[in-house]
Amino acid sequence: MYTSGYANRSTAFSSSAGCAGYPSTGLISEVIYREDQPLLTQLLLLPLLQQLGQQSRWQLWLTPQQKLSREWVQSAGLPLTKVMQINQLSPCHTVDSMVRALRTGNYSVVIGWLSEELTQEEHDRLAQAAEAGEAMGFIMRPVRHDPLRRGQLSGLKIHSNAYH
Repeated sequence: MYTSGYANRSTAFSSSAGCAGYPSTGLISEVIYREDQPLLTQLLLLPLLQQLGQQSRWQLWLTPQQKLSREWVQSAGLPLTKVMQINQLSPCHTVDSMVRALRTGNYSVVIGWLSEELTQEEHDRLAQAAEAGEAMGFIMRPVRHDPLRRGQLSGLKIHSNAYH
C-alpha cells in the first residue's frame, strides 16, 4: 500500500459544534483503489463507516451501476436502516450530487465513485460542502492501468467488494 499527496488529498475542517458528543468535522478524501485488492477497503474504511453508523444521520452511497448487497451491508456491521444508495447514471453528476448531499447535514458520510481526478475547483466545492454539513465525503477512484508505465503507481489503493 502506498500513498501520494495529490491522490490522497484530503481536507478537514473542525468547528465547535458537535453531533452526538463527537467533535464535528468536514472532510473530503480521495481514495485510489485497485479492483483486485478488495481487503484493503474493508480494513481501512469499514471501521470508520461502522463508527459513523452510530450517529443518527444517514450514510449515502452514490454508486455507478452496481447495487449494494443487503447481505454485505449487514455482515460489514453497517446499519441497514441508515445506509442509502443512489445509482448515478452519469459520473459527471456525482460531484454535484455529493455537494448537495454533504451540504444538507443529513449524512454523516457521502461516498461517490469517479473515474477521473477531481479538479481543484471540484475539491474546493466538496470541502466547503462537507464543512457546512459537518460531514465526510469519500471519492472512490479506480487505478487506471497504463501498460507503458513502469514502477509503482502513486495513490492509496483501496477497493470495495460491497457489490454483487
